Amino acid sequence: MRPVANAPFELRGKSVYVAGHRGMVGAALVRRLAREEVRLVTVDRREVDLCNQAAVFDWFARTRPQVIFLAAAKVGGIVANNTLRAEFIYDNIAIAANVIQAAHQNGAEKLMFLGSSCIYPKLAPQPLREDSVLTGPLEPTNEPYAIAKIAGIKMAEAYRSQYGSDFISVMPTNLYGPGDNYHPELSHVVAALIRRFHEAKVSGAKRVIVWGTGTPRREFLYVDDMADACVHLMKTYSGAGLINIGTGEDITIAEFARVVAEVVGYSGEISFDTSRPDGTPRKLLDVSRLAGLGWRATTSLEDGLKRAYAAYQAAQLAAQ
Repeated sequence: MRPVANAPFELRGKSVYVAGHRGMVGAALVRRLAREEVRLVTVDRREVDLCNQAAVFDWFARTRPQVIFLAAAKVGGIVANNTLRAEFIYDNIAIAANVIQAAHQNGAEKLMFLGSSCIYPKLAPQPLREDSVLTGPLEPTNEPYAIAKIAGIKMAEAYRSQYGSDFISVMPTNLYGPGDNYHPELSHVVAALIRRFHEAKVSGAKRVIVWGTGTPRREFLYVDDMADACVHLMKTYSGAGLINIGTGEDITIAEFARVVAEVVGYSGEISFDTSRPDGTPRKLLDVSRLAGLGWRATTSLEDGLKRAYAAYQAAQLAAQ
């Protein structure tokens, strides 16, 4: 019998598969699910490559998870998105298609697809409402990734429409926290700045250069808050419409850089490399739907950055 979409949804006692459990998002979901009475299921990418359809279908047929958080993705910052364009579109479409179809074939009770706020048009009205998807051109630098994420959202929607599957999609804003990628060229802005300011502090550098003009406005959400929102929505939300997950507050990159410098303890000069791309001028999510469903972020930017920096330092020590 095929599952019928409904809410509220009982997680207790279910087998829950977190796809992408080693990434920043998946690891946060695993931490949050430890507080639920669930049977957590994970599989290493060396054992099952989610881009390999046969491997995914075989694993799902054997394991048959009841609940799926689809957090696996190939991710990166502006430079990575713009240079690895083929990898970003192929890998992310393959992951979404394989896992969503396998979940359907094996009678999964519920699936959550995690999108990304880059799916919104570059010049969409701010704050970004869920219904502005596909209303205008995307930011060119990460268009392949955005197209793949839109495909995943539309797949979840189509399976709900055609098969009655309880598949939902959520749209987290810019995330940061433990487990982020600190690669100097391929990282997101938060990880890049934490690393840059830390290295400047250690080396006694008089100046830190921040990419871009510093004027774009961004919203930042601590990753454990995002995981809490996902679990809340898995239990309480069932609908075709996607749900934004964010704080509802934004900050300029220049001001954000000053907060990171303060948290790290760097007291030198901050300057801006205007030859580097800025990306979207502003990105703030409208989180009124999420608030209406009973959830708000609780971690302040300063507290979140202190935790992120502590996690970065711990990772540095562990790598020595």
